[in-house]
Amino acid sequence: MTEAAETIRTSYRVRGSDLVGRNWLNTGGKQLGLEDLRGKIVLLDFWTFCCINCLHVLDELRPLEAKYKDVLVTVGVHSPKFEHEADPVALAAAVERYEIQHPVLDDPELDTWQAYAARAWPTLVVIDPEGYIVAHLSGEGHAGGLESLMEELVAEHEAKGTLHRGDGPYVPAETTAGDLRFPGKVIPLPDGVGSQGGSFLVTDTGHHRLVELAADLSTVLATYGSGDKGWQDGPSGEAKFNEPQGLALLPEEIRAQAGYDVVIADSVNHRLRGLSLATGQVTTVAGNGVQRLLDADTQRTAPGMAQAGPGSVADEAPSGEALEEELAEAIASNWTQLAADPLAVSLSSPWDVYWSVQLNAVVVAMAGVHQIFTFDPVSGKVAILAGTGLEGLQDGDATVAWFAQSSGLAGDAAGNIWVADSETSSLRKISFVDVHGESRVQVSTAIGAGLFDFGFRDGAATEARLQHPLGVAVLPDGSVAVADTYNGAVRRYDPVTETVSTLARGLAEPSDVLLDTSAVADGGEPLLLVVEANKHQLIRLPIPKEALTVDEGASQTQRPKTEVSAGPLALTVRFAAPKGQKLDDRWGDPTQLKISSSPENLLVHGGGTSVGLQRELVLSGDVSEGVLHITARAAACDGEPGGEIPDHAACHLYQQDWGIPVVIGSGTGELTLDLRGLD
Repeated sequence: MTEAAETIRTSYRVRGSDLVGRNWLNTGGKQLGLEDLRGKIVLLDFWTFCCINCLHVLDELRPLEAKYKDVLVTVGVHSPKFEHEADPVALAAAVERYEIQHPVLDDPELDTWQAYAARAWPTLVVIDPEGYIVAHLSGEGHAGGLESLMEELVAEHEAKGTLHRGDGPYVPAETTAGDLRFPGKVIPLPDGVGSQGGSFLVTDTGHHRLVELAADLSTVLATYGSGDKGWQDGPSGEAKFNEPQGLALLPEEIRAQAGYDVVIADSVNHRLRGLSLATGQVTTVAGNGVQRLLDADTQRTAPGMAQAGPGSVADEAPSGEALEEELAEAIASNWTQLAADPLAVSLSSPWDVYWSVQLNAVVVAMAGVHQIFTFDPVSGKVAILAGTGLEGLQDGDATVAWFAQSSGLAGDAAGNIWVADSETSSLRKISFVDVHGESRVQVSTAIGAGLFDFGFRDGAATEARLQHPLGVAVLPDGSVAVADTYNGAVRRYDPVTETVSTLARGLAEPSDVLLDTSAVADGGEPLLLVVEANKHQLIRLPIPKEALTVDEGASQTQRPKTEVSAGPLALTVRFAAPKGQKLDDRWGDPTQLKISSSPENLLVHGGGTSVGLQRELVLSGDVSEGVLHITARAAACDGEPGGEIPDHAACHLYQQDWGIPVVIGSGTGELTLDLRGLD
């Protein structure tokens, strides 16, 4: 670790490997090689379209790509995590959905991923105009440092005559959308709300607006938002959204007090918005627009959350009733330290919202930081309901639970909140239990095994598997319907028998599911209303009397395993603050490692949370293989190395989570990872 990027620019140079994959997108059919890009600065973005951190990086890079469009070529190297992501049709839809305006290499066999020693999504690799690697970065928040590096490389290679200005190889693809473009979520609008009775409000996510559809699911009754990507409050025709997702209709008495009807999860703007259906007026009701993970001040003031997780102080205490009161209170007290002004709170990719009668508040699936928030439309209070912010699957008290990119919410008659936890391919439940007269929030898992476990399997819930679900709804019998997005199916979980079945399949990335009771008043049966995102439509399906039972197996994400030896393992995470920044050591060491393992007994010593980016681990010789879970953080502020950080300097948080598959053998006793390393 060092403060100045220049001090670790090595004297040797490593040439970039060729770009190998199945096909290229956004090139007009041309197959590219690294040699074709000689003379340009090349930024390889290793991503996968399920990954919220990868989506954050796509947006971080857009201003950089625009500023240096004549010298920089970004290449998205799509290296899939889930089986569905290896489908070339699904990848093409994702490239269109996220408006990616650079060439994309389809790398389903992880050939280029392995050639560049990528270990995590997202990973960024910078190659100079002569074809040599100059930087290897992991995680989010690198835009400022990349801009400094770009200035250095442009000056250096213009002086050498090796920089070639001009257009890059990007060729846009034709759109497949109609009135809707990759719709996200849907809610029913009751009589007296909206343009007419029996209509539905849909987030037209790809068009950056909301659409009210008639009962036929095709007639557009009204639109809210100009359709231009951005952030702007005001009348319907002027307001701007950026990939809106979840919707929640407030109860009538709350609508009267709040002054708006619907809360909208405006995902890429990192804000909650309010909509008055009568006037079309759009207002921002929570969020300052800063991606919470990159808000250094927010992270610094949350020590309780920073310490929670396996191997940490929080993990030493049992969850539930036996959780030590002192620990629970310490963690909970930090959670209440969100800004009093809801417009000053940093959020991160809110993906779904749901009005909870139990809490008398809006529940928010905060996908970008793997937590569940609440928002009170009357007081404006924003709070954390559950989740430490660490990514994974861990149950227990809400203060120690882990989530992973939660994307769908629904509530049942008992007040429980069901969560589609997409990156763990799981269905989770948040319940409220009484412990010694005190209400406690508990988290449990109904379906799912972990971050890298998925599949298409019905039967006993303990063995059943989903694949990146995004939506959830409660059915009349109390069972739970799940939009099993990457399996193209709607699944059903029965909490009484604890079994899983399939209600429908053959769908194109269903992103939400809703119980449609509009026909019940006329003697009809309730139906499933499904948002079929990749076909840009909403459809109705009957709830079958006899559900299907499917078993296409359980899978795990297959990534290259690192051979290591039992015993000591020296872990080093390389980080260099970008030029013009220095490590923020005003409150001590601004770096941190959090380490755990699966299975737990793989790690004999070295787990938990502590400062520094180096640690001596000890691995067991009794476990043949497993996964090391490593989270690294570093905080830097604008300022020069050796000098003081100026007052009101901008500060930046760098963070990355790695899941490193290891196999015990005769391998190395060292493991080096790059948070921000330069060569």
